[in-house]
Amino acid sequence: MLREIIARLKQGHRTMAYPKEPVSLPQRFRGYPAFPATVGRVDAEACAAACPHGAIVCDNGMALDTGRCLFCPECAAGGLVSFTTDHRLAATKREHLIVRPGGEHHLARPLEPSLRSLLGRSLKFREVSAGGCNACEADTNVLSTIGWDLGRFGIQFVASPRHADGLWVTGPVTENMREALLMTWEAIPAPKIVVACGACAIGGGPFAGSPEAHNGVADILPVDLFIPGCPPHPATILDGLLRLIGRIEGA
Repeated sequence: MLREIIARLKQGHRTMAYPKEPVSLPQRFRGYPAFPATVGRVDAEACAAACPHGAIVCDNGMALDTGRCLFCPECAAGGLVSFTTDHRLAATKREHLIVRPGGEHHLARPLEPSLRSLLGRSLKFREVSAGGCNACEADTNVLSTIGWDLGRFGIQFVASPRHADGLWVTGPVTENMREALLMTWEAIPAPKIVVACGACAIGGGPFAGSPEAHNGVADILPVDLFIPGCPPHPATILDGLLRLIGRIEGA
């Protein structure tokens, strides 16, 4: 036992200081997209044609939907779109995931005061993998490791929906999982919230339009937090959650 204690003291404190200190991400990380100040119609259409998942549209000017984007490098190859290392991607409204040249960067907003006072100190989620590939689940699980320690913020994942305050959804919601998802939602006591984690849960991801999927959870249940990515980085997930409960405010 003494040897274990000595080894632990030598290891030191390993939990990151975020959000007191910024999280360090590699330069190859693809975060919030950026565009030139002005984008020509021809260039915008070429960029939209390069996107394999229809995340870029040219109606009323160019726009990139981070809710549908898989953050692949196809659009960036032409030099019109660049991905910054800004991990702050989560939003509380679906329309705030639409990024336009020169547009505002919408960050996730806190829950209403009465709900935040109830859930802000102890927020429990029941996760439902509704047909996902397990990538979003894996990056969510990283938050429970010693480096991130999600529990220090009072946020945990529980085994029973009856012990939960909210529903955590990953995957495009396949038809086979729709009933299980709704049953889990009904079992969670009110008041309750829904988080859509990943491109599949937001808009269907690469499965959008499939007759066997429902293009995400927003058409089935009211969503309180959208976390883009394929999968979202743990920093993106944590930033959205902390903003939702009011632990991070402002830029």
